[in-house]
Amino acid sequence: MKSDHILSTIEMIQKENLDVRTVTMGINLLDCKMGSVDETCEKIKKKIIHFAGDFVETCNKISRKFGIPVVNKRISITPIAHVGAGFDRDGFVKLAKTLDNAAGHVGIDILGGFSAQVEKGMTPTDIEYFSSLPEVLSCTERVCASVNIGTTKKGINMDALALCGRTVKAVAEATEDQNGFGAAKFVVFCNQPGDNPFMAGAIHGLEEADTVLNIGISGPGVIARALERLIESKGPENLKLDEIAEEIKQTTFRVTRCGELIGREVSKEMGIEFGIVDLSLAPTPTIGDSVGEIFQILGVDDVGAPGSTAILAMLNDAVKKGGIFASKTVGGLSGAFIPVMEDSILADAVGNGSLCLEKLEAMTCVCSVGLDMVAVPGSVDADTISAIIADEMAIGMINQKTTAVRLIPVPGKEVGDYVSFGGLFGASPILPVNNAGKSSRFINWGGRIPAPIHSFKN
Repeated sequence: MKSDHILSTIEMIQKENLDVRTVTMGINLLDCKMGSVDETCEKIKKKIIHFAGDFVETCNKISRKFGIPVVNKRISITPIAHVGAGFDRDGFVKLAKTLDNAAGHVGIDILGGFSAQVEKGMTPTDIEYFSSLPEVLSCTERVCASVNIGTTKKGINMDALALCGRTVKAVAEATEDQNGFGAAKFVVFCNQPGDNPFMAGAIHGLEEADTVLNIGISGPGVIARALERLIESKGPENLKLDEIAEEIKQTTFRVTRCGELIGREVSKEMGIEFGIVDLSLAPTPTIGDSVGEIFQILGVDDVGAPGSTAILAMLNDAVKKGGIFASKTVGGLSGAFIPVMEDSILADAVGNGSLCLEKLEAMTCVCSVGLDMVAVPGSVDADTISAIIADEMAIGMINQKTTAVRLIPVPGKEVGDYVSFGGLFGASPILPVNNAGKSSRFINWGGRIPAPIHSFKN
């Protein structure tokens, strides 16, 4: 990597909301499994403190050296259902409290990987894991959970999916005093990657090395400002969409190079393996740092208007092309996120009625994740939530891509109300859910949706 090429772009980038959104250390905890829960907890805490004790300070040091903010320092772990195999519900709660304590001890923001992988079936341990989630996500501050219930190769586990809908409701109700915030820390996946550095869905996959450092870049504000400059300099009448896509690609290239520089420097300083750069444009509620703003610059007055899906497809593709050329180790999700509550323009679009759940689902066919940070009425039933998840899982399975759902059924809130979680989690009006209560017979079938025919490629 030629650092001079990267440093030449930093002055421009610093003024446009570019940051390294997250540096995430993945830690394998399989060797911490002992005969008892207490022994396992003790080994987990010691291992996290050993590897991550200097993590935050190292990130801050490298950030100061290059003048690039590192917003979040996080840890991902081996999916906890593997580590806790054979433990009961109370054992998983103890594990969660230990992880929360260890994360606080080393000063990180969020820990991901309190997770299970149940795309083909569930063990008794997985059932115990599910039963622990309402308490886990209500009694811990930093722990995030995720479940992978489908893949293109295995199909969708509908028994687990039905359980996910009930769990989302239970977690939201267990955190009613926080407007159901616990549900914002629980993600349901199809084709979950093992090297995703973004929360709440980060895990340290079983295929990974013992410790790995993964980087999540940001930059929607940088892309937006680059497009504004291009349009102003050439005039909209002199530009075509392929030229705009090229500008997005080149800007993403520069953003990615900066992110990889930070990641490799932190990795070198700590003596652990560098993993991947996740290229995803991850917005924040900050004005000027919105993916939604890019839609408006490119010609739709409100996100959700006709043309929104086409714009998102072009944006996602251009981001991938620019980033892949910039880094030899791209992974995670890599593309464009559309988390409603975390993007002020998307939240506004929900408020004025231009962005509905059906249009949002259509847009997830071409973006990096899925229905992310969507606040819905607390009265929506568990089977409807499961059915919404099923639709999104099917998109991922059929299209051989990662899709995820993070719905927050806000207790006591209905359409027309507003919910705010503050910080990076953002705020938005409650999104209407049409046809609620009409999918129970479908969810009650259980079993599995078989893998699609194009999954058989051996």
